[in-house]
Amino acid sequence: MIARIWSGESPLWRLLLPLSWLYGLVSGAIRLSYRIGLNKSWRAPVPVVVVGNLTAGGNGKTPVVIWLVEQLQQRGVRVGIVSRGYGGKAARYPLLLNPQTSTDEAGDEPVLIFQRTGAPVAVSPVRSDAVQAILARYPVQIIVTDDGLQHYRLARDKEIVVIDGVRRFGNGWWLPAGPMRERASRLQSVDAVIVNGGEARQGEIPMRLHPGLAINLKSGERRDVRELAHVVAMAGIGHPPRFFATLADCGVQPEKAIALADHQALDHAQVSAFTGSGQTLVMTEKDAVKCRAFAEDHWWYLPVDAQLTGDKPEQLLRELLTLAQQGNHPA
Repeated sequence: MIARIWSGESPLWRLLLPLSWLYGLVSGAIRLSYRIGLNKSWRAPVPVVVVGNLTAGGNGKTPVVIWLVEQLQQRGVRVGIVSRGYGGKAARYPLLLNPQTSTDEAGDEPVLIFQRTGAPVAVSPVRSDAVQAILARYPVQIIVTDDGLQHYRLARDKEIVVIDGVRRFGNGWWLPAGPMRERASRLQSVDAVIVNGGEARQGEIPMRLHPGLAINLKSGERRDVRELAHVVAMAGIGHPPRFFATLADCGVQPEKAIALADHQALDHAQVSAFTGSGQTLVMTEKDAVKCRAFAEDHWWYLPVDAQLTGDKPEQLLRELLTLAQQGNHPA
């Protein structure tokens, strides 16, 4: 129902317009308060890059963060990552992740990013606290924030927005009548726009999510996902149909497709009930970090990697490399 409202297919969005106007008024006032100096942003002693979005729901932001961090690491840059840690409830903040940190503490996305990149990761509702926690322990040259485009309390040197190229901005309205956190005109002030799927427009960076080999949660065995029999697909991400479409592109037609809420907590009894005798469960990597501790032999996940094309990704990386090496901020 939400998808139909936000796309404009359902006329119910009109009933929500008063709440959207209020949302837009409040969010606009907050941003203006920082622009004119009524509220002060905290500026880190190292450059900060925000990877965020304008809409609610999954756009492929986390794969972009991983791609960006890995690309910088390959160029010799020491990167730190901060996140709000949605879905986690740590005993205290800021929380610096370690190999034993659970998704219950930090949230699923920070744990996934930490496991994939090995970079220092800290979570906190106050992102400046997370930045300071990393800087106190690690000699990083640049900070990448997973989400936080609208978190103006943290000053930033580069802003990267990720867009779902198929859904784009729906009906274009603010929450809750539409999917927008900020209006599309905000794109005019960011440094790069990455479009996940669909057709990229002029000035935008095209991106595709490329699936790798399926990985068994218990044994670590890798196998072409097409070799798995009687597949049940499970996706607890911002936009589950994207995962199911990825499986279809790989030639897999699941016997059942289970869409869960983004950041939804999972337990063994719940997940094990999704499959019957002889069936194989295939989930997203984001779900796998929540299930690994109680995984069964027939549970697999399908990792995906962001692939950016064209000349602009290399140009963006050169700018970030220069920023990290100089250790200063643009005027």
